Amino acid sequence: MNLSYITELQRKITKLKEEKNALLLAHNYQVPEIQEIADYVGDSLELCRRAQTIEDAEFIVFCGVNFMAETAIILNPDKKVVIPSVSARCPMAAMLPVRVLREAKEVHPEAAVVLYVNTLAEAKAEADVTCTSSNAAEIISQLDSETILFGPDKNLVYYVSKHSPDKTIIPVPAEGFCNVHRFLGDGDEAMELKSQYPDAELLVHPECEPTFQERADYILSPGGMYRHCKESDGKIFIIGTEVGLVERLRREIPGKNFLPAKRYAECSDMKRITLENTYEALVDEKNVVMVPDDITKRAQVPIERMLEISSSPA
Repeated sequence: MNLSYITELQRKITKLKEEKNALLLAHNYQVPEIQEIADYVGDSLELCRRAQTIEDAEFIVFCGVNFMAETAIILNPDKKVVIPSVSARCPMAAMLPVRVLREAKEVHPEAAVVLYVNTLAEAKAEADVTCTSSNAAEIISQLDSETILFGPDKNLVYYVSKHSPDKTIIPVPAEGFCNVHRFLGDGDEAMELKSQYPDAELLVHPECEPTFQERADYILSPGGMYRHCKESDGKIFIIGTEVGLVERLRREIPGKNFLPAKRYAECSDMKRITLENTYEALVDEKNVVMVPDDITKRAQVPIERMLEISSSPA
């Protein structure tokens, strides 16, 4: 797409969402041209909080993957939520079908169930509380249960287990993972950058492999990375997550240098959202996200509990 085409399509989207009183939410991993015109850009927790406070918008266009749009409708059951592409689906969320979770609950009936928000609504409905990468350790530390069923990311289990050594945290499924953060590997490419830029701060997502986490200067959620980069006196940052965040950092925090920990670390499902299908979503209001009423009511409980007990900033 050439620049004039992008600019004109952005203008049309902005005009249309104002005319229709629509709210455009975009995840950090969206392409820059969508981030630029979104009403709000953030990570999972930030978007959860923003969705919870929506009052005036007629409907929501959610530029993210399926579980995020489901969360928006669970928190706003009286609103219409549309997703620009129904093929924008999180592979990790699909790794925890509700059947697998129920089987684990039968084996460990005494365990509390903490689910990453990167799960489908039907799984969330079986949870005691949800969490994000920014508040997972905090959430688990506040639970009385000594045994925790946690899914679906096993690397996040590794991270929270280090912060809660007094608890037994069982991953469900045993080998859940994020394709993008697995692609970053052990962080060898990031360490090469570190040798070139010894003053650089290495920020790593807790979905990354344990070996990479151990090499990090800071282990942070995307939102935590953004705040850290903005507040830090450092000038060079190596960003260990999806490259969409790097684009946002470069655009919104001038005067600092942001380097991807590994080139081409892209979420192909996030990138299924485009300017074209975002415009079509506004025009046609199709691809309406639907969650059955019974699941919505049950899933609201663990999500709202997370929002109530988390002190993580939005």
